[in-house]
Amino acid sequence: MALLIETGLSDWISDSDIARDILRQYPEADVRTPATLGDPADITMVAVVGLKNDHPERLPNLQLVQKLGAGVETIVSNPNLPDNVRVARLKPDAPAQEIAEWFVAYVLRHQRHMTFHEAAQRRAEWLPKAPLYAPETVVGVLGLGHIGARSARMLRAVGFQVMGWSRSPKQIDGVTCLHGDAALPELLGQCDHVCAILPSTPQTVGLFDARMLAAMKPGSQLLNAGRGDLIDETALIAALDSGAPGHAVLDVTSKEPLPSDNPLWVHSGVTITPHVSGWHLGEALADVGENYQRLTAGQALLHEVDRARGY
Repeated sequence: MALLIETGLSDWISDSDIARDILRQYPEADVRTPATLGDPADITMVAVVGLKNDHPERLPNLQLVQKLGAGVETIVSNPNLPDNVRVARLKPDAPAQEIAEWFVAYVLRHQRHMTFHEAAQRRAEWLPKAPLYAPETVVGVLGLGHIGARSARMLRAVGFQVMGWSRSPKQIDGVTCLHGDAALPELLGQCDHVCAILPSTPQTVGLFDARMLAAMKPGSQLLNAGRGDLIDETALIAALDSGAPGHAVLDVTSKEPLPSDNPLWVHSGVTITPHVSGWHLGEALADVGENYQRLTAGQALLHEVDRARGY
């Protein structure tokens, strides 16, 4: 039984670096990369960022797909993945912290009028402008799982009024938590900033359509670090042109990399970051090695995904 590390990425952590980290903690593990693959029939577990369509065919004895991250929508929806193959994800602390920091950074950038002051500096103009006051600012967090709850608590610690939304009831100290479809437009109408960290599921794809965008507070800011298909991007451009919301900060888009001719690049109401809000896996790589050990021993897995639910 062997573990294959195959991220398919050249601009992130290398496959060999991930393999070395796992072997440091589990020196007896049989960990391979595409460069050291050997017999594909040996592979029972593959760790990926995204599952390739030919993975199941290339790896005939595959038992587990381990996502090197949280979102598994493209894995569970892959029509080539046999029903008997299990799926697990990571719940790493490092990117949860980093995504929360990303939300705080771009909320504060808006609050402190940083774009305004940078433009004034280029013109050599001294133009004082009062920052927005955190205790009078409402920030909504959509999705109150591991990452969303961390984000809500960090925003609350800065001094914002924080509201949270989820499909099922949640409780977070100092955060006004709402749940259910009917509560979402109510929250959107109250928030100066809306931070989305929702997974991609049949219920969330296209959630921010023209109707939902129209429910947002005029001049508010929409920040998305969840999944790109959460937002109807054509509807978003039209909504930005009408002023509700007033700005969008997107770390994820429906197609990545975002094509150079996509109008989001040049819209004055859009800020793009290239899926970098959460970067480091930190200690979570140990969970990859642990799941390899558990799979080999026939034990329950860490963070196994319900493939029918998609998370």
